[in-house]
Amino acid sequence: MTWLRDLGLGIRFAAAGGREGWARTALTAVGVGLGVALLLVASSVPHLLDERSGRDRARAEGAASWNGKVEESDTTVLRIGADTEFRGQVVTGFLMRPDGAHPVTPPGVESLPAPGEMVASPALKELLASREGSLLKERLPYRISATIGDAGLLSPGELYYYAGSDTLTPATGGHRVGGYGDRDWSNELPPVLVVLVIIICVVLLVPVAIFIATAVRFGGERRDRRLAALRLVGTDIRATRRIAAGEALFGSLLGLLAGAVFFLAGRRFVGEVELWGHSAFPSDLVPAGWLAALIAVAVPLAAVLVTLAALRSVVIEPLGVVRNAAARRRRLWWRLLVPAAGIAVLALTGRVDEFAPVNPYPIAAGAVLVLVGLALLLPWLVEAVVQRLRGGPLPWQLAVRRLQLTSGAASRAVSGITVAVAGAVALQMLFAAVGDDFERVTGQDPSRAQFTTYSEDVSGEAAARTIEDFRATEGVEAVIGTVETYVTKPGTYRQDEIQPTTILTVGDCATLKELAAVGSCKEGDVFVVHPEGDKKQADWIDETARKGEEIELNSSHGLEPGAKSMLWTLPAGARTVKAGLDPLGKEHWGIMATPGAIDPGTLPNAQITAQLRVDRSVEDVAEHVRNTAARIDPAMRVTTLTSVARDRQYASVQTALRLGAVATLMLIAVSMLVSQLEQLRERKRLLSVLVAFGTRRVTLGWSVLWQTALPVVVGLLVATAGGLGLGVVLTWMLAKSVTQWWLFLPMAGAGGALIVAVTVLSLPLLWRLMRPDGLRTE
Repeated sequence: MTWLRDLGLGIRFAAAGGREGWARTALTAVGVGLGVALLLVASSVPHLLDERSGRDRARAEGAASWNGKVEESDTTVLRIGADTEFRGQVVTGFLMRPDGAHPVTPPGVESLPAPGEMVASPALKELLASREGSLLKERLPYRISATIGDAGLLSPGELYYYAGSDTLTPATGGHRVGGYGDRDWSNELPPVLVVLVIIICVVLLVPVAIFIATAVRFGGERRDRRLAALRLVGTDIRATRRIAAGEALFGSLLGLLAGAVFFLAGRRFVGEVELWGHSAFPSDLVPAGWLAALIAVAVPLAAVLVTLAALRSVVIEPLGVVRNAAARRRRLWWRLLVPAAGIAVLALTGRVDEFAPVNPYPIAAGAVLVLVGLALLLPWLVEAVVQRLRGGPLPWQLAVRRLQLTSGAASRAVSGITVAVAGAVALQMLFAAVGDDFERVTGQDPSRAQFTTYSEDVSGEAAARTIEDFRATEGVEAVIGTVETYVTKPGTYRQDEIQPTTILTVGDCATLKELAAVGSCKEGDVFVVHPEGDKKQADWIDETARKGEEIELNSSHGLEPGAKSMLWTLPAGARTVKAGLDPLGKEHWGIMATPGAIDPGTLPNAQITAQLRVDRSVEDVAEHVRNTAARIDPAMRVTTLTSVARDRQYASVQTALRLGAVATLMLIAVSMLVSQLEQLRERKRLLSVLVAFGTRRVTLGWSVLWQTALPVVVGLLVATAGGLGLGVVLTWMLAKSVTQWWLFLPMAGAGGALIVAVTVLSLPLLWRLMRPDGLRTE
């Protein structure tokens, strides 16, 4: 009852403390509310991922479709992927042709589009209607008949469509779909990525917890003076602390409400925010029930405990408050024990087994102890540094003296950035150490060609025209275009006998020189190409490619209905050469011929591949290439060549880190700004006195800058040392070695940018406080 009475009295003081009391309570509520809102967002991530994954599974083709076991019926649909890319954004699409009158439809689509029409996502519809989407409109010339509902999209910003076709057949690459949503998507993260995800969660959430703990201590100096007045009228020490806890409790409860309001208000606009191509539906941001309950209990409890712990270093007497007295200097030993305990926990956890499940709890606990230990170490270091500073210009002296009198508030303000930078340094070291495991060398050569195209529906005479169309495309400098088909040795063979077969590649001399060591070449030349170092394969090629003898084009086993087999005599003067690698890193062998030797239009079963070298200085050259490909065949695949390919799961984790880091850095910036404004408000009378005695406003402005910069510089030094240490231990746990030691430099730059931003944003309040009416008192 005594506790309840004193807590209630503290709540009354916070709620009815006049303008100053309400100002402090509002600052606390806003600070706690921002932290609570971010915690609610974090607690919504599991639900968001589940909903996104559920929609992804729901629109995926059924397992029977992938196994080729779907028989044609009144409900089946032929479809083929028609994905493309537009200015770095992936546009996912399918060409659809129903087999009957009642075709199955994917989620979010009421009916399949007719030929020449498409059903598009709202984002794609908006893009096509804009001036920026004019080039994409050339590639997708369909009339939009309807939009895809939310149930069929991963996010509001997804570019997705289904287009109708009346020419799609199994022979042109279409495969039959009998239903959606029963595909098995079990795909667990490897242990290394699990460790990365754990550390990301710790790094992003620990600064939030520190920010909330800092927010409940806003206005500490005014609160202490009120508590001294309570001591003057007879309140004992214990009751005074309980009353202070009641004030903090009220502010944290208002913060919970404010956080819920911020979360609900921000959730309405989350669909309009897109970072690195990712967004979310507002309905997906739903906090897990037990996590929301934990936040509702933990935040007020933490506010009370933080307040009681803070008052242990304050001596409140009836005639004043003594804070940070010389007899109560900060002790170092226990502050060192916390990060040391974290390192010990991680070391005792041992190395992560590549083939065994990862226990997340000791890894998370060790990382939390290290980061919290750095935050605890910061106040001692700031105090130790500023106590030894002497002399300097007047703004510097004002800043240093202020920090010497009370450095606690300044240390608390930068503790969040210290933890965030330390965690970011450790994470960047981890990503650098494990990056090679999730990146593979493709063998492709982007210096020789930047794009490659492939189509299942372009052959014969159309294939030859395709190469010319690409050569005429704006920005294309060279085309390595080939028409390929299988050729066989004529004759009759037993059922168990393998008919000698090889590949016939038709291309001009410039193309053939890119694919093999043909040397001199002129129109009409033919070459027999042997693979490098594979005599068995070379002998097999020679079984088919007999110089001066006939070979069979379009042998009967690969003929389309109505097509006829053809015989062609391989010239006796064909030279034998060695194979080379194309820009894709693929070796070409078999028979190579120029169009003067054989007309590619006579090869109806042939397929085309084209590798393009472009002039990167031409604006939107990639879009011109894709537009040409779409005109030739809407389902033609256009792929960008790259020397290194990155694992998709690894890339997803890296994207999650970026998204979370943006939110955390914004919170830290707000934290520092609110703390700075609160400190200026506390010093209102002091600033007015200094101005009244003739101190220049510029001098006070520079003093505010140095007062912010000094703790941040110390914090960045602590963060760098702590982050490097944590990164080394985590890298050791993954059995990797540190590859980059200078990754802390960008983080230090971010800290410097925050100093400047906070100082600039606090100057308007500083100018307003430096007025004579600040000397008034009540």
